[in-house]
Amino acid sequence: MTRKAGFDPVVDANTRLLILGSLPGDASLKVAQYYGHPRNAFWRLIGGVIGRDLPPLTYDERLAALKAAGVGLWDVIASAERPGSLDAAIRRPEAADLCGLVGSLPALRAVAFNGGAAARLGRAVLVDPPAGVSLIDLPSSSPAHARPFAEKAAAWARLGRALG
Repeated sequence: MTRKAGFDPVVDANTRLLILGSLPGDASLKVAQYYGHPRNAFWRLIGGVIGRDLPPLTYDERLAALKAAGVGLWDVIASAERPGSLDAAIRRPEAADLCGLVGSLPALRAVAFNGGAAARLGRAVLVDPPAGVSLIDLPSSSPAHARPFAEKAAAWARLGRALG
């Protein structure tokens, strides 16, 4: 089985909120974009948090809008073996250097985990986050996580406090 590797972090010195997924799925890897599956609700959910309609924008414009709002992206897994895209199929994960990244972000206020696998693995690494940095668990934006959009959006709306 081949290993699948994630993307580089999307952050800068002004990142106040870091959103961590588990590992990009096949659709995202194919287009080389975070949350590249057309039914993944990520861009709608985070757009609601920052007050921008992100889905119509190009990928580069979406990333620029996130950075301008103080939002960063990365994954808790640097690489893993996984047939398909389900988190339950992840085998032999190699952790990303979360502590190193979190420690390098001077404005960071919160780390949010997009889904249960990201929360479980990320919290195991970030057991002692820097002072003033809160950890937030979110329902997954994945279409595999069947929950009404409005319910997901209400949970994701909490991220506004980390940015405000």
